[in-house]
Amino acid sequence: MKRIALGVQYDGSAFAGWQSQPHGNTVQDELERALREFARMPVQTTVAGRTDRGVHGLGQVVHFDTELDRVDISWVRGPNAFLPKTIGVQWAKPMPDDFHARFSAFERTYYYVLYVNPVRSPMLSTKAGWVHTPLDVDAMRAGAVHLIGEHDFSAFRSSQCQSKTPFKHLYQIDVKQHGNFVHFRFRANAFLHHMVRNVMGCLIEIGSGRRPAGWMADVLASRSRDCAAPTFMPDGLYLAQVGYPEQFAVPAPVTGSVPWSTVWTEQPET
Repeated sequence: MKRIALGVQYDGSAFAGWQSQPHGNTVQDELERALREFARMPVQTTVAGRTDRGVHGLGQVVHFDTELDRVDISWVRGPNAFLPKTIGVQWAKPMPDDFHARFSAFERTYYYVLYVNPVRSPMLSTKAGWVHTPLDVDAMRAGAVHLIGEHDFSAFRSSQCQSKTPFKHLYQIDVKQHGNFVHFRFRANAFLHHMVRNVMGCLIEIGSGRRPAGWMADVLASRSRDCAAPTFMPDGLYLAQVGYPEQFAVPAPVTGSVPWSTVWTEQPET
């Protein structure tokens, strides 16, 4: 058996999330169907991180085991011939047996793209979140500081979260404004279900002036979902990159096709 890793990108707006389920089309369903068509046998994938309904993938990573012997590019072009236009395999790489798409990962990075304008843009539908009131970016940065470090993030956790622990280590939250857009970068060892979207809801409360920056610390300390803002829309959320130990040499995500990818060209601090 050979272990193959794939880098996958997808527009999540038409899917009921990553994970296969009895009702609703998912990214996993489509990818495994395409792999089955190409390989002429069932292929079961393991993913780095399960994204929710409407969330996009720029740097998703999966692995699977197979007896087939194919050159790397075949595992890219073959499945892509059977995938819808909203999903694409970007790279394929043989991996040692001890590589695991989920358990070998030591960090995940998410981007959120927010459009700030009095009127929504139909051209950005499903690709960016939207608020119609101006935001204080400095206040949002001040609020985000309270979340950095290892904490109990129960206040930002969905009731449907299946994580064994609410404790996560949030390494970094960056906020940049470019014209009518505010870009966010979240980097952590792992994330709870809806964690980024729930943090986004609180940051927007602070940025809009409805709450002070210090309120974020109160929400965190409460460990209660009832104390936080409502879950923000998934439209602008992207799984950007998954971090692995150097010995696996996992390729970097292919992000050049994303117009705003240059916002985060610099490497995150370690």
